[in-house]
Amino acid sequence: MRETKEIFTAILDTPLGKIQAAAQGSALTGLWFMGQKYFPSGTETWINKPGYAVFNSLKTWLKDYFDGKRPEVKINLSPAGTDFQQAVWKDLLKIPYGKTSTYGTITANLVSGGKKASAQAVGGAVGHNPISLLIPCHRVIGANGSLTGYAGGLDKKRTLLDLENKGVGAGIKC
Repeated sequence: MRETKEIFTAILDTPLGKIQAAAQGSALTGLWFMGQKYFPSGTETWINKPGYAVFNSLKTWLKDYFDGKRPEVKINLSPAGTDFQQAVWKDLLKIPYGKTSTYGTITANLVSGGKKASAQAVGGAVGHNPISLLIPCHRVIGANGSLTGYAGGLDKKRTLLDLENKGVGAGIKC
């Protein structure tokens, strides 16, 4: 549950370009590469507050991540989405650093947990993940090992996979 309706924001630099973060209360609610697919609308009403506590924690996490460390996500995440999307995003959080999963595997996980799911529906939920990097949608690949869809762009997806595990991206087809 969010403690406030105000949305705070900050633009942060990464080796892959600028990203925009959003937070409400003590939780990170969004993290998007600037201009990516599904970038939120209405951001002009957000309050620019780059020194907000959530963003300070995020800056530390991002620095460690792009330095090749394996930072734990200790930031409170609160992405807005349907129950189905929430279930998919929760499953994404289980994909270990340096590993990948497939849309089919995530679908099977949801079905075994009693949810109705299709690979296409899972793909839609993965694509609409509002907290890039921390909820690791970039770790989802096609069943044949190909890179498929990433709202930030396939070049960023390949770079993220390579960063996490040298060689993972090398065998993946675009």
